[in-house]
Amino acid sequence: MRRREFITLLGGAASWPLAARAQQRERMRRIGVLMNMAANDPVAPIRLALLFQGLQTLGWTVGRNVLIDSRWAEGDATRIRDHAAELVGLAPDVILAVGGSTVGPLQQVTRTVPIVFVNTTDPVGSGYAESLARPGGNATGFTFFEYSISGKWLELLKEIAPRVRRVVVLRDAGITSGGGQLGALQGAAPSFGVELSPVGVRSAGEIERGISAFARGTNEGMIVTSSSFASVNRDLIVVLASRFRLPAVYPDRRYPNAGGLMSYGVDTNDQFRLAAGYIDRILRGEKPADLPVQQATKYDLVINLKTAKAFGFDIPPTLRAIADEVID
Repeated sequence: MRRREFITLLGGAASWPLAARAQQRERMRRIGVLMNMAANDPVAPIRLALLFQGLQTLGWTVGRNVLIDSRWAEGDATRIRDHAAELVGLAPDVILAVGGSTVGPLQQVTRTVPIVFVNTTDPVGSGYAESLARPGGNATGFTFFEYSISGKWLELLKEIAPRVRRVVVLRDAGITSGGGQLGALQGAAPSFGVELSPVGVRSAGEIERGISAFARGTNEGMIVTSSSFASVNRDLIVVLASRFRLPAVYPDRRYPNAGGLMSYGVDTNDQFRLAAGYIDRILRGEKPADLPVQQATKYDLVINLKTAKAFGFDIPPTLRAIADEVID
């Protein structure tokens, strides 16, 4: 190369925009997302949008410096295990695990890839973290609620339907939190004068048979505990509650949005915005073992007034006054 050509080339390189050269040097990072719901779930795009917005605010733009691989398990245990292996095989920098049913299968595949979980109950009791203050392993994140609020579900049910004496409890016996939530309800039941009848939720048929067999008497109600499979089948559960006119309390607002009577629980969507902060910190070098698990601090009460009127229930004015949202 001639000297004049070399000088010209060198001068052209010196004039490249600084931003372009910085972008060339920027490393592409990879985030896996294991969702416990279906891809066509109405809340799915909302949750991903909150995650993307949170990441963008912190300097991460999809396609520029970060790639996101999503998998949808539809509450199916086999799919969760398969998708967990697939995501780990992609060698991500961090994985977002949605729901407690996804964390265990991920940790069975890897104890080194960082995991940030959301909408997860009892991560310590489930073995996902050593403690809330110092998780100690490769997983940390945000808890869904504490077992003690299960008693609040019974209290709300009795407020709206004081004559309830028998309560069917939908729970997933295959997850640690399923037993924990039922145990808390059993501890509170005597003080409310109710008898509990647990029903499993591992298949749509099991849900329908269990509720249909229960709803043959009088003074009956229903409580749905938090689980991935119940959430995936929430439309079926709400339809069955309506068919048998069962006053019911649900664990989050997705149920009253689908026509259910009432819910009490944390804002599940907001945890995706919060998760972006932990993902950012891990991508910048922090370890999940050192990031404390954050507990939910705000709970929302949502009442579907239209459903209450259809069931013939009068919502007490005091309950309306404290509700965070009333659906007309």
